[in-house]
Amino acid sequence: MTLNELRYLVAVAQERNFGRAAQKCFVSQPALSVAVQKLEEELGTQVFERGKTEVTVTPVGERIVEQAQRVLEETSRIREIAQAGRNQLTGALKLGVIFTVAPYLLPDLIPALHVRAPQMPLDIEENLTENLEAGLKSGRLDAVIVALPFAPPGVVAEFLYEEPFQVVVPSSHKWAKRKSVQPGELASENTILLSVGHCFRDQVLESCPELNRADAHVPRTNSLETVRNMVASGLGISVLPRDALTPKYGSRLVVPVPFTRPAPSRRVALAFRRSFPRPAAIAALRDAVAACRGVKEPLKALAKSPAKSPA
Repeated sequence: MTLNELRYLVAVAQERNFGRAAQKCFVSQPALSVAVQKLEEELGTQVFERGKTEVTVTPVGERIVEQAQRVLEETSRIREIAQAGRNQLTGALKLGVIFTVAPYLLPDLIPALHVRAPQMPLDIEENLTENLEAGLKSGRLDAVIVALPFAPPGVVAEFLYEEPFQVVVPSSHKWAKRKSVQPGELASENTILLSVGHCFRDQVLESCPELNRADAHVPRTNSLETVRNMVASGLGISVLPRDALTPKYGSRLVVPVPFTRPAPSRRVALAFRRSFPRPAAIAALRDAVAACRGVKEPLKALAKSPAKSPA
């Protein structure tokens, strides 16, 4: 069974005539007829009923022709994939982003990337770090944006930017007019944290170890925006990363208060498999993040700087 034989099969089914099918395939009618008959003998079934003026597809032939069409369509995709491989900035890039970064980075990243790679749309998955790691290892994802540390075998993680944290309190809270808050003070308040499994939750607990107590309020949410709304409603206080505190995400019911220096922070990184065959796509994504986050220094140079432990 060859692809040409499948093409002949589909052409005969479409034209309902061996002569017209041969013209469509740019072969002689005898050659096409012999190829189709050979395929029928190989399959052990009759695909066509041959009449004097018309060819009819048998019931089993309908299913065979349908499958042949799918095979030919998938074959054409191989050429498309190969073409995309020659131009690494053509074709979708499957990108995973952790929940606490995606809403604040993507609105800036998409237009910045579109300038650099207009034919490379992003197929985006938001998820927890452990699920993104699994997707990266299996090939379901091409690259992921996560918080450091992140060092699975066979994966390169390049530092992108550092993001400090701030406390957020209701506008009527006693801390609303303070200039700074010490991490240890959060233990005296009803501090709202993300669900278990979020690296941002773990980073906050590492920065404020006094919060590792049984009565810390843990909502069942993956969303920092839901946490912000809980704070706005007066349920308690919380901690948000810098990008979630820009004016466009603000609320008059919530007041950000800086931590005392040095403020807790996280380091955001772009990770991808060492074997990923589109380094130009990774570079375009990296440069787009640098542009939309106002990073002046080349990110590759930053990636070589000594890693510091996550806050």
